[in-house]
Amino acid sequence: MRGLICGPKLAACGIVLSLWGIIMLTMLGIFFTTHSAGLIEDVPVTEDDMKDDNPPQKIYALYEKVGTNCFIAAAIYVLFGAFSCCQMKLIKKREYLVH
Repeated sequence: MRGLICGPKLAACGIVLSLWGIIMLTMLGIFFTTHSAGLIEDVPVTEDDMKDDNPPQKIYALYEKVGTNCFIAAAIYVLFGAFSCCQMKLIKKREYLVH
């Protein structure tokens, strides 16, 4: 069967991990873009950012950057999940073929 790369267990594992990654990274992206105070430790703030003329705006820009990175990572998980679903459909199709 052309295009079949992984087995049924690996495809199912890929689907589960993709769903978890999509949910988690989307939620993190939302929280970062809304400037959640609980996530301040995960924002890469340096001493130079605090010496700027307007430190809150600089920190908010860093929040936005991290949030965008989370959304990009979630999109990559969507692609990986689509690949795993295609693999699962190829496996199901192979089961119905008569040899």
